[in-house]
Amino acid sequence: MRTGRLLGSGRSADVYEIDEAWVLRRDREGWGDATAEAAVMEHVRGHGYPVPGVRAASRTDLVMERLSGPTMLEAFGAGRIGPREGGAILAGLLRALHAVPARVSADPAVRVLHLDLHPDNVMLTPDGPKVIDWANAEEGAPGLDWGMSAVILAQVAVGGEPYAEGARETLAALLGEGAPGVTEDGLAEARRRRAANPTMSAREVEVLGEAEQLIRTLLLA
Repeated sequence: MRTGRLLGSGRSADVYEIDEAWVLRRDREGWGDATAEAAVMEHVRGHGYPVPGVRAASRTDLVMERLSGPTMLEAFGAGRIGPREGGAILAGLLRALHAVPARVSADPAVRVLHLDLHPDNVMLTPDGPKVIDWANAEEGAPGLDWGMSAVILAQVAVGGEPYAEGARETLAALLGEGAPGVTEDGLAEARRRRAANPTMSAREVEVLGEAEQLIRTLLLA
């Protein structure tokens, strides 16, 4: 597919302009399956969950609605919202997602999981927050989704990055809003998956133990 200008790049994909209404996200690493991702997005969107509309998908390419507005991470940097508000938004998005029935499983305890819900994957549009990047989505126990979001934030909070303090505040707000969603099994599996993630740097893997301890400390606060 013909592409326009490059709008942004992540760890494994690039986003290109098509026109004022649509963008193309192209996987440059060949790990994902945009067709499966699109099916999940359309499923949750059909239940009222805030995601971009999808026009077309192939294994590596996803044509989706062009959103306006900053990511939550960009909004933090610009001072448009604070970390506590951000944590509350993330918690609300997780709760709303886990209210959506599974697309495949008939088990009522199984739900759609995003598994990468963090401030850079939430866009603050004029219509409200919308969740992007569903490449890791699967079905399972909601505790894993809460655990993944918590571990991602905690890695930043203990990693010595410029946004460490803000990430800690966001994490504290997330856990304060949704502490019942964090489970022992979910937290342990989230840590295991982050350690095995090939996009993690050595430093990000190194701080996982400290990140888990921070989560446990905040849950007891």
